[in-house]
Formats: sequence, C-alpha cells, structure tokens
Amino acid sequence: MLVGLAGASAVLLGAFGAHALKHVLDTTQHELWRTAVQYHFWHALALAVAVVSRAGKARRLAMWSFALGIVMFSGSLYALALGAPRWVGIVTPFGGVAFILGWVALGVGLKTASRSV
Repeated sequence: MLVGLAGASAVLLGAFGAHALKHVLDTTQHELWRTAVQYHFWHALALAVAVVSRAGKARRLAMWSFALGIVMFSGSLYALALGAPRWVGIVTPFGGVAFILGWVALGVGLKTASRSV
C-alpha cells in the first residue's frame, strides 16, 4: 500500500507541476518542484526495492527512512515551490539524511541477506 501511494503520488504531483502549475510557478519554483518530483520518484522505487527485499531487520529501517525522506525532503520542496515561508527549508536536509539512512540500511541488509543464502 505504501509503495503504491508513494509511486502514484509522484506521478500525480509530477503531472500537476507540469500542467496545472506550468504558468503559475516561476523558474526557481518550477526547479524546486522538479527536484521534489525526481527525488520522490526515485525513492518510491527504492521503497519498492526495500519492501520486496530480503534485507532482514534493516529492511524495515530502509522502508521507513525512504518514506520519511519523501515526506520531509520532497514535501518541503513542494511546499517551498508553492510559496511556503523559507524556514520550511530547514526540514529538507533532514529528509536527505533519511534518504541516506535508507540507502545505507538497504545496502547493509542486502549484504547480510546475500551471505545467508
């Protein structure tokens, strides 16, 4: 369910930015939106990999880190693109750290799982 929601929302928000916001956002805002969608999409795919992996205990950490990263990183960029106050940008690096933690957890889990096969 979480993977489907992450992927579908990436597509919806990408289309929304490309069509409905095309003439509303300035160049900087549009770039923020595009970056948010790209990271959202890639990490929805990473979330799917984590869900189907045999990464043991690290799997759960990877899944929730990717989900939290999507909300914090991409969510803060979406908000900034739509005119949220600049202080919202404080959240963005924490989302980036969540993404990094997710990748590390997934890598460690997959490495450990490959040894047990």
